[in-house]
Amino acid sequence: MAKTVYLTQEGYEDLKKELDDLINIKRPANIKAIKEARALGDLSENAEYDAARNEQAELEGRIQKIEQIMENVSIIENVDNSKVSIGNTVTIRYIDDDETDEYQIVGSQEANPFESKISNESPIAQALLNRKVGDIVDVNSPNGVYQVEITSIK
Repeated sequence: MAKTVYLTQEGYEDLKKELDDLINIKRPANIKAIKEARALGDLSENAEYDAARNEQAELEGRIQKIEQIMENVSIIENVDNSKVSIGNTVTIRYIDDDETDEYQIVGSQEANPFESKISNESPIAQALLNRKVGDIVDVNSPNGVYQVEITSIK
């Protein structure tokens, strides 16, 4: 059985748009590029043909991956702010240096550290899940254990 993929509604819509773009725009353009390259003649030394075939393999692979995700998706809805769960935005304070950070906990497909979106499978999210404001939790990281306090849940 395939693993459930957790997505926010926004993440699900983005994936649907990407799939639509791949199927209705990029795939037909790739097919056209293959036909044009094939028309150039000898396929054994045809760089355009090889490039178009490689692009086709990447496109089809991504389409299959997205379709598999869509079959196993669970949309994050009705987020409970009384305890940390997937979909929440959590503010934490690092006990050792009094710094604070804010993260949204999302499924692994949506994780993007540059947007402060962390995977529910990450060590920090694992430590925070099902905890409440005021809880101090131990986070097991590759660099050792550190403590954070949950200061808000949205």
